[in-house]
Amino acid sequence: MAEQYDVLVIGSGPGGYVGAIRAAQLGLKTGIIEKRKTLGGTCLNVGCIPSKALLDSSEEYHKVLHKTDVHGIGVGKVTLDLNKLMERKNTIVKEVTDGVDYLMKKNKITRYEGFGKLLGGGQVEVALVDGKKEVLSAKHIVLATGSVPIDIPSLPVDGKTIITSDHAIDLRTVPKRLVVIGAGVIGLELGSVWGRLGAEVTVVELLPGLLPTVDRSFGSLLQRSLESQGFNFLFEHKVLGATASKSGAKVKIAAPDGKESELDADVVLVAVGRKPFIDGIGLEAAGVELTERKRIKVDSHFQTSAAGIYAIGDVIDGPMLAHKAEEEGVALAELLAGQSGHVNYAAVPSIIYTWPEMAWVGKGEEELKSAGVEYKVGKSLFKPNARAKAMNEAEGQVKILADKKTDKVLGAFVFGPRASDMIAELAVAVEFGASSEDIARSFHAHPTLSEVVKEAAMAVDKWAIHA
Repeated sequence: MAEQYDVLVIGSGPGGYVGAIRAAQLGLKTGIIEKRKTLGGTCLNVGCIPSKALLDSSEEYHKVLHKTDVHGIGVGKVTLDLNKLMERKNTIVKEVTDGVDYLMKKNKITRYEGFGKLLGGGQVEVALVDGKKEVLSAKHIVLATGSVPIDIPSLPVDGKTIITSDHAIDLRTVPKRLVVIGAGVIGLELGSVWGRLGAEVTVVELLPGLLPTVDRSFGSLLQRSLESQGFNFLFEHKVLGATASKSGAKVKIAAPDGKESELDADVVLVAVGRKPFIDGIGLEAAGVELTERKRIKVDSHFQTSAAGIYAIGDVIDGPMLAHKAEEEGVALAELLAGQSGHVNYAAVPSIIYTWPEMAWVGKGEEELKSAGVEYKVGKSLFKPNARAKAMNEAEGQVKILADKKTDKVLGAFVFGPRASDMIAELAVAVEFGASSEDIARSFHAHPTLSEVVKEAAMAVDKWAIHA
């Protein structure tokens, strides 16, 4: 007799494990299947968490080399122990993945270590790590299998010289020349890590600029900042292929005029995006349909085309972001428990953890113009902010876009120190339909970086004090 669950989740990334916990909290008998030895999916194991650990470590190294003198702090010979840096990263990953394992036990969620495959009829076959197979039954099956790096046939990944983000978080030597294919979030963040540690970073991008779907002015701010840090960008260049050898790699590229050339690299990072991980999980057998973009098709309640099967996170439409998956996991669990779960996709914040950081929520100017929406703009720089001066981190600005008639906040952008933390206030504003005046008239403690947000909100109606 197959073990019967109310909810069975395939995949333990942020969407899967958070959804499983919420389902268990609501009294549903819950199981979770994960093919990795550790829980947490790509995000905790080889994505968000290890990359942020490396970003913070590399930023500390960069500060010691370039930013202590202004504080009157002199340093002697600066050395880099890359093995220790990696050990720290691995320790952090272990702590957070162990934490998820604890939460499974705390919430009495049964865990299966193995590969889950849909059989149809509310059943899932698990190929366990010991070689055995077990069939489980569930009233509700949740697909939360996440995503994997997109592979390019002309860029044959070997894990050493031609690599993906999975390998870039575990290099054991600093490459002298790092060529990054793709100017997306992953390429910019990991390029920043190795650039700070001493690599010469060249980014090859087919499109004409950074982040074409983001507010154009803020994409330009980030580009100029990274160029000042040593990044070399080759926009509108097509990558024709790469070949690896014992001494490194050669990357063949074509300029906008078609002229071909080669780049020499010690390491080539292929960071052209990610795709849903759906191979081998039995979608066809279970009657689960895909969209034209090869993501799992769901309705507004995350229901797929197959009864009793749901999908969340990177496998469905929308940004491939951990916090988006988490909110979907919670909303779905609440729906399955008879509550009113909901996700407001207009309020999903996005972040690039370069330094300075960039974060945004809502719509940019180009989007609003294209939609024919009349809007007002308020901007404020970090440069005059007292806290930013004290930190010696005065680069960047905040921009708030509000409806011209109603003053409702339509979008907000932060480029500056700790933008990743500052965007939360603006995401709340978008979530609750706040006006720019609501933000402007709210207390923002002094001296803090958040005062730049307040000043930008005041600037929407042209009454900023410190402009």
